[in-house]
Amino acid sequence: MGLTLDLQFFAGAEEKTEKATPKKRQDERKKGKVAKSQDINTSVLLLLCFLILFVSGSFIKNNLTALFRQSFTEYIQWDVTVGSVNQLLVESTTEMAKILAPIMAIAIVAGLVSNFTQIGFLFTGEPLKMDLKKIDPIQGAKKVFSARALVELVKSLLKIAFIGVITFFVIWINKDEMMMLAFKTAENAIGFFGKTTITMGISAAIALLFLSILDYTYQKYDFEKNIKMSKKDVKDEHKNMEGDPQIKSKMKERQRDMATQRMMSEVPSADVVITNPTHYAIAIKYDEAEASAPYIVAKGTDYIALRIKEVAKENQVVTMENRPLARSLYDAVEIGDVIPEEFYKAVAEILAYVYRLEKKI
Repeated sequence: MGLTLDLQFFAGAEEKTEKATPKKRQDERKKGKVAKSQDINTSVLLLLCFLILFVSGSFIKNNLTALFRQSFTEYIQWDVTVGSVNQLLVESTTEMAKILAPIMAIAIVAGLVSNFTQIGFLFTGEPLKMDLKKIDPIQGAKKVFSARALVELVKSLLKIAFIGVITFFVIWINKDEMMMLAFKTAENAIGFFGKTTITMGISAAIALLFLSILDYTYQKYDFEKNIKMSKKDVKDEHKNMEGDPQIKSKMKERQRDMATQRMMSEVPSADVVITNPTHYAIAIKYDEAEASAPYIVAKGTDYIALRIKEVAKENQVVTMENRPLARSLYDAVEIGDVIPEEFYKAVAEILAYVYRLEKKI
């Protein structure tokens, strides 16, 4: 039964039930793992590209028409030489670049805006590192038959259904005009197909944008689920951040030793050491250049009190026994602080006695 309880406790400790800590989130972000929907990028890209086509359609048509006119009137009369071919390529490439520049620019802007809106600024080369697990067939099979793969399948079917319905609906609305295209000029027919295509594209992009919002909600939920931590993970992270308790204990002990050594080095300059006599020792110094009242240069109990008295004896610093004063000063004053006003009289009497004693010596 004890073994069963231990196993249950171990399983509970390993179960990932805790929300990810800020450090865990930061570590995952450095690896490029963030809550992100690729569908948002696609839908925003499509929407802005079709909008720019709608706005700059006349500009694109005029430039293409001018390019074709020049091709069939001017270029066709040229002699085929290295210079003429080079000029033809340069001029054609320049014109096509002018035509495609607005679309390419808006595509770049769409990609940057959609990514920045979701995850902010993030640059990492971690996903590009070689990882053999990515080509592991077993891991690949697990991904194919996972719940995430099922969600992606449903999402793809929804996208196909939405786009199919929207496309059919747009064509159905314009079916009568489409039937009459045979009686229209080529320019009017091309204009009709351009308008219909842009209408279908913008409608489909808006539908995809709606689906992408749902997808982003799912991606965020799945991301939060995957980065959850067990109680043991949280404790280990806290331990790593704070440091190993044994190391911290040794560091604190070393710091105490160093502080004690510095304190002991001040004892020889003290005017008097007031004792309990065995448990407390307070070293007091009065220097008008340092402070307006006597101040504590060292204090301690038990072993440290004994060391203070030994150092005082070695350096001929007067030691006086005053149990209530020693205990009160130890509780009320820290090292380096001047004594409170309530102790002025008692300390002044002791210092006066010490000064008279030193003069006799």
